[in-house]
Amino acid sequence: NIQLSFSVNYEMNQSEAQIQTDITLGVLGGLAVLWSLLKTAGWKRRTGSSIIDLQTVLKFLLFYAGDLANVFFIITVGTGIYWLVFFKAQQFVSVLLPLPSQEEHFVTYIACAFSLKALQFLQLLVSQLTIDIFFIDWERPKGKVLKAVEGERVIKSAAAPVSIWRTYFIANEWNEIQTVRKINPLFQVLAVLFFLEVVGFSNLALMDSSSSLTRSSESYLAPWSRILRFGVSAALWLAIAFLQIIFFSVFYERFVEDKISQFVDLCCMSNISVFLLSHSCFGYYIHGRSVHGHADTNMEEMNMNLKREAENLCSQRGLLPNTDGQTFQISISRKMRLHYDRIHETLTRKRGPARLLDSSANTVEQSTRAYNTMNKFLNSFIDHVHKEMDYIVKDKLLLERILGMEFMEPIEKSIFYNDEGHSFSDVLYYGNETTLLIFDILFFSIVDLASQSFVLAAILTYLQQEIFRFIRNTLGQKNLASKTLVDERFLI
Repeated sequence: NIQLSFSVNYEMNQSEAQIQTDITLGVLGGLAVLWSLLKTAGWKRRTGSSIIDLQTVLKFLLFYAGDLANVFFIITVGTGIYWLVFFKAQQFVSVLLPLPSQEEHFVTYIACAFSLKALQFLQLLVSQLTIDIFFIDWERPKGKVLKAVEGERVIKSAAAPVSIWRTYFIANEWNEIQTVRKINPLFQVLAVLFFLEVVGFSNLALMDSSSSLTRSSESYLAPWSRILRFGVSAALWLAIAFLQIIFFSVFYERFVEDKISQFVDLCCMSNISVFLLSHSCFGYYIHGRSVHGHADTNMEEMNMNLKREAENLCSQRGLLPNTDGQTFQISISRKMRLHYDRIHETLTRKRGPARLLDSSANTVEQSTRAYNTMNKFLNSFIDHVHKEMDYIVKDKLLLERILGMEFMEPIEKSIFYNDEGHSFSDVLYYGNETTLLIFDILFFSIVDLASQSFVLAAILTYLQQEIFRFIRNTLGQKNLASKTLVDERFLI
């Protein structure tokens, strides 16, 4: 007996599709250059510098890396979904997948996207871990207390001390929201894995024209297509993330809890404002000055204050009279920044090389004095006491909002821009969900393309998320303790 086997291998040259992809890459890459130049110009304005130096060039390259990563991501996701739809949805085979050699270009694009996005992600992490932050305490002493003066048999009256616990409370709340995201990373990974492996979406990545999600073990199984594997997994990641964000924004934040808005409310109830500088001359301000004058009070008076506020029997919470605006983007003048830095140097001097003659008691005393000086300075700055370092409050122009930059330079006066969108979350994970999501998708895809295993890709993606979250939390906590003088032992 002679056994014969017969097989036919069909191929279609997709070089024309490759040319169109390269043209798209060139056009979008050119637009990314212009967008990165605009971002660099905005960054220069926010740092208060007008000189084009090496740092400016490096910053432009980092901006361009992030934007080019987005271009590669859009092209690869578009290509993957295109082949997924047009190859799998056809009833009569008229279109074939690209050749394995042409797939190499596609894999190269994904590798470029991942490398550039990883660079942007690390730069984002570093910038968030080096922000300047200070909690302004508006509380005033209630009455006076009698104190015995050391070394003298004299009792003098002094202002009653203001409790530091409200500041510790706000610091802990800030510490908690540093890595809050709009999606649940564990649910995201498990949901993607469930649809791929349990429901059977992974079968759509086989190189046959069948769009069935279930395959019998006896039937012929075609080899995997790397383009289809990426298209299926990326589409699922985006769809599940989109549904999570919609649910989070429409239902969860509205009916359960909105941690960002709650933080602003807690600041107001605690009589604490937050002064944030993400750049040399740009940052954010959360106005938390209590409309009741005091927040260091008992439960009965606190409930009474809340009742008065609910019944509109007191003034509004806003920085300006008769307004509710509590959050601002701020462009500060060079003079204001220099004054801030002078006080800040003494605030963090104890972190520098220790002097032999300095005792720890003197260092603590010096730091406490610097903290009080900074608190008093920012108090008076917000209250328009320093006429040479005053500020104005205005709305941003529509174009300024779209471009994410400021046209006016704060030369004589600082500028506080009304910000209803709580954009101070840009220095948190919360305000950078798009970057984090794309990084996760590309990480998952790179591991999957290397190992041909969705399960391994899911496990490693979740591990990387947890490792970076741990780094962001730990180093963010150290930066918070260093910049605000809140003892790290009180951050839990």
